[in-house]
Amino acid sequence: MALPPKWYQFLVSVFASLGSYLYGYDLGVIAEVVASNTFVSAFKPDATSSGLVVSMFTTGAFFGSGFGGPSGDYLGRRWTITLGAVIFILGGSLQTGAQSIHFLYAGRFLAGLGVGFLVMVIPLYQAELAHPSIRGRVTALQQFMLGVGSVVAAWISWGTFVDIKNNSGQWRIPLGLQLLPAIFLAGLIFLFPESPRWLMDHGKREKALKTLAQLHSHGDEQDPWVVAEYEQIQSSIDLEHEHEAKSYLELFTNRSAFRRLFLCCALQASVQMTGVSAIQYYSVTIYGQIGITGADTLKYQGINSIIALVAQFCTVLFIDRTGRRWPLIGGNIGNMVMFIVATVLLAKFPPGVSTNVGAQWGFIVVTWLYNFSFSCTCGPLSWIIPSEVFDTRTRSKGVSIVTMTSFAFNTMIGQVTPIAMKNIGYKFYILFIVCNFTNAIFFWLFLPETARRPLEEMNYLFTHAPWIVVGKSKESYISHDLENRVHDLETEKRSESVMHEEKITH
Repeated sequence: MALPPKWYQFLVSVFASLGSYLYGYDLGVIAEVVASNTFVSAFKPDATSSGLVVSMFTTGAFFGSGFGGPSGDYLGRRWTITLGAVIFILGGSLQTGAQSIHFLYAGRFLAGLGVGFLVMVIPLYQAELAHPSIRGRVTALQQFMLGVGSVVAAWISWGTFVDIKNNSGQWRIPLGLQLLPAIFLAGLIFLFPESPRWLMDHGKREKALKTLAQLHSHGDEQDPWVVAEYEQIQSSIDLEHEHEAKSYLELFTNRSAFRRLFLCCALQASVQMTGVSAIQYYSVTIYGQIGITGADTLKYQGINSIIALVAQFCTVLFIDRTGRRWPLIGGNIGNMVMFIVATVLLAKFPPGVSTNVGAQWGFIVVTWLYNFSFSCTCGPLSWIIPSEVFDTRTRSKGVSIVTMTSFAFNTMIGQVTPIAMKNIGYKFYILFIVCNFTNAIFFWLFLPETARRPLEEMNYLFTHAPWIVVGKSKESYISHDLENRVHDLETEKRSESVMHEEKITH
């Protein structure tokens, strides 16, 4: 028995999001690597070197996401995924076999380069396959699988940190295990369909129609939804070829395209300024500020990763019901409150003062609550919204720039955090309190709701919706063109059926 179409779309997207798993695993594993006693004794890194081990990954990802845009346009979504996975395998191999810290720098950069390709193209690929009613939960898989990777990394890291103390397997094993899903992804991605929108954009219209039918109607090319979506994509792409962005420059000169680019770049920058990357990369150091030791830190961080995974699963279940706008606003407010409590605890119980178990547990619980708040709102939405707001002609280019913005801010946080924690301690976290608050205000003012709208109708939304959306009526910029097409086709088919029956009767 064939799978229901939406289940098929969902499962294809789950497989593609193995690339997101690689990103989450690498984010989760690096805290244990730089804290391992065998790593420290082998390479003797100072604060700057540790920062480089972390930030070379995101530096590579910055460039990878930049190259991923042209690759996604010219090679297609599946070839771009394959290319990213192969580059990641090369980088992971260099890290695992590193004989000096310079091998690690190079391996981290290459692995990041591969991840840049992957995390840029995967939510874009998922959004282009999915029915509008499930697009949120499908693109939320990016953050969910990132969370799965973090959970696996956290517990593997904890096990090797505790049980392997006398040889380099303490950090080589966690780094080596990341190669397996990358090999699996590169080897099997061509068993799944290419994006029908990419096919249409490159003149392969018959193949695009077959793919739409495969995705939405078990291969029935006459299905009303398939016909309506095909016609809408075709007319939208024809219009885009005449008027929309043919180069990166036009993303900045076209008013509607620039508005989307500006909002999505602001979104990705805002996510990094919530403080999440500082916690992910330097959890051992951060917990150590309140007297929690390295082994215990990795255990608590493992629990933290499970909490994040639960939160991300909630997003997969509910994001198409809750919409995008209010969860993003509420998530930033929740993040701010948690950082206020954590900062107060660090200020009242500084390192070197007598240990306060209650303060330690308070800090742990607040970190867990922060992670839940972030992981069910800001984290997944930072991938969902950019993947759905651009049109076919600009999507790869726009998401490329947006993802580069994410990694640029991520790299900055990774490099600055250890230096800031060493010099100003808890006062560094005041920055994240302020940023979470301003994030919430910004999106309350400027972000329109994008949930459940076909991709081809985003041009209409961002052309007609006011820049400041607070208090404005939605009626003037809501369009349901695809639903209207489906309704007209179904009406036409019913009329033809009635006429056919009348002819038979007479």
